Amino acid sequence: MRTTFLALGSNIGSRSNNLLAALKALSAQVRLTAISPVYEATPMYVSNQPRFLNMAVQGDTDLPIPGLLAFIKDLERKLGRTPSQRFGPRMIDIDILFYGSETTQSPSIVIPHPGLHERIFVLRPLADIAPNWVHPHSGDTVVEMLAVIKDDQAELIKLAHVEWDQTSI
Repeated sequence: MRTTFLALGSNIGSRSNNLLAALKALSAQVRLTAISPVYEATPMYVSNQPRFLNMAVQGDTDLPIPGLLAFIKDLERKLGRTPSQRFGPRMIDIDILFYGSETTQSPSIVIPHPGLHERIFVLRPLADIAPNWVHPHSGDTVVEMLAVIKDDQAELIKLAHVEWDQTSI
């Protein structure tokens, strides 16, 4: 079993239901061990779109990296994701942030996720579940990476609750 961290986001349709459906579907191949609170965030790269709900999860999987990526891409399609503008609106987005302490770089995937250190909407929920996880390249912990990001980079609101609770997963 390998520990993996995933980021989930949605900004089309019933965003919280999209996240819940993704969590339930992920459990077929990833044993979820920690689930962050949900945050609402302004879009970072393409601003003319609805706000995102974002969260992070920790889980254990037997799938190797290529198998996990294929599983996630298939799951995204089944949950309604269609090809669109890069960083544009989407029903569901699932990114592999870390896969144990392994690193990999190929045309299809880079792990650790190459943009995680600049994304408050990824680091804030990740810090809630794995504050001391160490980035294998930089040696920085998640909270150290989070501390570098300017507060005004993106508006981020921790939701007191969403339309579901974690016991429904």
